[in-house]
Amino acid sequence: MTFSENFVKESVAVLHAVDVDSIELCAVGLANVRDRGGRLFILGVGGSAGHASHAVNDFRKICSFEAYAPTDNVSELTARTNDEGWDTTFTQWLLGSRINDRDGILVLSVGGGDAERNVSNNIVRALQLAKERGAAIFGVVGRDGGYTTRVADASVVIPPLYPDHITPHTEGLAAVIWHLFVSHPALAKTPTRWESLPS
Repeated sequence: MTFSENFVKESVAVLHAVDVDSIELCAVGLANVRDRGGRLFILGVGGSAGHASHAVNDFRKICSFEAYAPTDNVSELTARTNDEGWDTTFTQWLLGSRINDRDGILVLSVGGGDAERNVSNNIVRALQLAKERGAAIFGVVGRDGGYTTRVADASVVIPPLYPDHITPHTEGLAAVIWHLFVSHPALAKTPTRWESLPS
């Protein structure tokens, strides 16, 4: 079997192992945030920051969400990192955005944040602030979900079935899951372009 054949086989197995009930809980919870007039703040670091930008577009355009990603403003992100330190980049941005109990956070992350191991501390601190402010928390995460899964209202854990490929499977399938969210009847408001064209 080639590497490509094996990787596709692994991806299918991981996707089949995802808990679909957790996906439904996230979709309904996200819809509740939107329907009560809340905003959605999407947090991701590294490759997941790229996912966050893409997901913001989808939630805004397809789901009529007011959605933002703090990593989309590289000037503010780097100024805060330089002046205040990496760990508070998201909390200070969320404070400036006046996060409140109508809002929601969606974390896209391989590990979900782990303060003990000093990994993605800015996500951990952002979630601590979100809890203080009463904002809803959702996640699409890998491994054991880390801090995100411990404090989330609902989260989807991409099962780490293949230890050598946890990061690529988590990041790859996170895109599948958030596309499922924005296509979900509880969330979708606007048809996507190709599906709206006559066949």
